[in-house]
Amino acid sequence: MFKTLLIANRGEIARRVIRTARRMGIRTIAVYSEADANALHVKDADEAVLIGPAPAAESYLRAGALLKAVKQTGAEAIHPGYGFLSENAEFAEACAKAGIVFVGPPPAAIRAMGLKDRAKALMARAGVPVTPGYHGDEQDADFLQREAGKIGWPVLIKAVAGGGGKGMRKVTAAKDFAAALESCRREAKKSFGDDRVLIEKFIENPRHIEVQVFGDSHGGAIHLYERDCSLQRRHQKVIEEAPAPGMTAKVREAMCAAAVQAAKAVDYAGAGTVEFIVDGSGPLRADGFFFMEMNTRLQVEHPVTEMITGLDLVELQLRVAAGGKVPAQDSIAIKGHAIEARLYAEDPESGFLPSTGPLEVLALPPEGAGIRVDSGVEQGGEVSLHYDPMIAKIIAHGPARDEAIDRLIKAMDAAGAYPVRANGAFLRRALAHPDFRAAKLSTHFIEARQDALVPAGPPASGLALAAIAALRGGAMKNGDPFAAADGWRLNAAPRVTAAFDIGGDRREATIAFDSGGAEARLGDESLRLDKLGVSDDGGGWSLAEAVCGGARVSARFMRRGDGVLLVHGGEARLYRYPNPEAAAESLTAGGAIKAPMPGKVLAVHVKPGDTVTKGQPLVVLEAMKMEHALSAPRDGVAEAVSAAAGAQVSEGDVLVALAEINGESAAED
Repeated sequence: MFKTLLIANRGEIARRVIRTARRMGIRTIAVYSEADANALHVKDADEAVLIGPAPAAESYLRAGALLKAVKQTGAEAIHPGYGFLSENAEFAEACAKAGIVFVGPPPAAIRAMGLKDRAKALMARAGVPVTPGYHGDEQDADFLQREAGKIGWPVLIKAVAGGGGKGMRKVTAAKDFAAALESCRREAKKSFGDDRVLIEKFIENPRHIEVQVFGDSHGGAIHLYERDCSLQRRHQKVIEEAPAPGMTAKVREAMCAAAVQAAKAVDYAGAGTVEFIVDGSGPLRADGFFFMEMNTRLQVEHPVTEMITGLDLVELQLRVAAGGKVPAQDSIAIKGHAIEARLYAEDPESGFLPSTGPLEVLALPPEGAGIRVDSGVEQGGEVSLHYDPMIAKIIAHGPARDEAIDRLIKAMDAAGAYPVRANGAFLRRALAHPDFRAAKLSTHFIEARQDALVPAGPPASGLALAAIAALRGGAMKNGDPFAAADGWRLNAAPRVTAAFDIGGDRREATIAFDSGGAEARLGDESLRLDKLGVSDDGGGWSLAEAVCGGARVSARFMRRGDGVLLVHGGEARLYRYPNPEAAAESLTAGGAIKAPMPGKVLAVHVKPGDTVTKGQPLVVLEAMKMEHALSAPRDGVAEAVSAAAGAQVSEGDVLVALAEINGESAAED
């Protein structure tokens, strides 16, 4: 076993590798960009080396800088993590040429599986079932559209060098094909430097099930069972679990055998994942799955496999890279059920736009009792606009699926970030949805239930608890009843009203306290909170607990000058006190299309004088490695267009100003 390991990555995966390496007695070297100088993975490692400026292309993607760091520190091996250079055959070859062990598969295997069209052809020859489609070299747009028509709508356009949901578009009709192809190619070129695509039949009710495989340099190849990754948004995995719900012994045997066959076809060594698209229109069938792609690296969702097998996949990677053998297949068994949720810095209420900036508050559940948390940031740190916006992975394990779901829901209750927005409440609602509990899974799960998973505004219980925190929390803490603004009255129940500004709307909660708790009236809705209690939770935080509808609800809160900061139901939200001046200003802001974050303008679809309709895409912005279409908030006329393709913009920059169709300006700023 080598003694010194350099981790060519950042964030939670770098910390994950460091944790295992330290347990194995291996010295660790971190690399970091200027933006990551104070990052946790830098603090965790035995030594750290600066490799360049913040942009990944100038730091984490610079093979030369990484190899220089190896030489400088005397590292004997490089672990690439996932993303960045983890699936770069040229980098793996450069490591070998420099006499450095690359903790990953051979370059030939990376190349064989790196291009989706060639990988599918290879798998077909190896007897692995593949999805019907066009995987050839012809890339003429008209030709591709004709092939799509032959396959039958809907189809999926996929970048041959794609991954992570980038360079992928669903097309339901011939009239939409050309625009989708152009967008797909543009994103593929920017993400992978290769704009070639393939066309596949779109399976209407698909599930995404993948098999973890491991190979060694002695010809050994095994599987570590399957994971279900069907809950996705924009082809990005959101919630993953192992084993796959509804999996039978017969289907598991066929799917895992096909995955091992795929690995053997390319003489695979190290950790890999063979991904299948599965017909989810009924019970799983041994003839109802098709090869999609093979990821030649460790996956983000590997913890669920670790939790059901008891294996440390990073340790197994390191041992195989050092010349060791994979364990015997019959020594690996499934123990219980595990589910992982990805906590991202994004705002579901604003179309899941990425959210960047300082983490003034970061609440994560404690580990233990079947809960694991892998994170690359901490409170007081920052979510950078230069990298992936994942804050943490929260994983739950239980003896059965229901227990794992319950544990993860409880863990998500304690999660939240501020002022950065996070998707914890969205994840919690997905986990608690009856269809998820019933394992009615497909890759369309989130899209089909968008309204239920992303309701407008905070939950009623959150608004009620925020009102109670605003009205009573301070008095409960200092114990002075005469200082309490709690509506106390002689011979009557205390009754008070708290108002908040939520998304520009005034929301009120009228609270009637009694000896057993409180009755909250929220507009036309009423909510009973029994066994209500407020206590000191340390560090300036208080804890409110109650029973609502038979279920226990709780919230940590902190009263501030501008409102109440509440961590409840998977999110940290500031319930602001109303500001009449800000409300007046917001009346004139409906015609200003502003950049929601720093980024680069990719395309402008409007010019001054154009009439636009509500929902019409006006500007395409690239930020956080994704494209974001900014649409007209209402009908109007483009009065001014300041956005220009290729320009860098800052958060809050006005890109398009709309006027009323009658000519009156509505975009004062």
